[in-house]
Amino acid sequence: MTINCNGKLIDLSTPKVMGVLNLTPDSFYDGGKFSSDLDILNQVEKMLTDGATFIDIGAYSSRPNAEHISENEELNRLLPNIKIILKKFPEALISVDTFRSNIVKECVNSGACMVNDISGGTLDTNMYKTIGKLQVPYVLMHLKGTPQNMQQNSSYENVVRDVLKYFSEKVALLRKEKVNDIVLDVGFGFAKTLKHNYTLLKNLEHFNILELPLLTGVSRKSMLYKLLNADAKNALNATTIANTIALQKGTNILRVHDVKEAMEAIKVVAEIQ
Repeated sequence: MTINCNGKLIDLSTPKVMGVLNLTPDSFYDGGKFSSDLDILNQVEKMLTDGATFIDIGAYSSRPNAEHISENEELNRLLPNIKIILKKFPEALISVDTFRSNIVKECVNSGACMVNDISGGTLDTNMYKTIGKLQVPYVLMHLKGTPQNMQQNSSYENVVRDVLKYFSEKVALLRKEKVNDIVLDVGFGFAKTLKHNYTLLKNLEHFNILELPLLTGVSRKSMLYKLLNADAKNALNATTIANTIALQKGTNILRVHDVKEAMEAIKVVAEIQ
């Protein structure tokens, strides 16, 4: 199971880590933490040294009720930082976390090699066509509604079956646009209740039926810290536990804030498999 990033084949039969770099002032865990070039480069260096294969850069906060920002503002946060990162770390594989096809074009032209779309193409009708033309790996996430109203859209007949159906339909549309590399993300915390999140985690192996790589992003999310009456800052242990479960159920990419701990989980799980 491989994906092609800028001509480099990444073998996902061994799980990989995607390090999160938020360029937003209001992200739920590390908003505003990386505001200078030096902060950003130090964090990228740390994640790469700790073992990250991908760096996922986002400039639009997708936490519930987050502020909506313009395309211009999102681009102004992304492009200069992609350029400085690739200047210092030319081998870095940058994934851009956006749901806007125009942003995708600009970022891929600036060196990004992967797209992580929280909306699964539902918020921009040109997204699939754009991915097909650019031929970059595409992370297809499940979301109902928008980041602003998604928590009012969390009703399902059967959450596992409904998300599977969503993926089947979207994958068919992506294949029509000749998109080769598709990665699935069930969208933990997006238009899901606490029960839905744990039902999906418990049944994650069912998504292997689609024979596509799985990305799991549970890092420091409220599904973990609310259960433990904690907060995002104190959710690293719970994150590692959830990541371990996800790996045992077939996850190929862990999207995390804490790369070293995710790499340790991968090593331990590999040892018992």
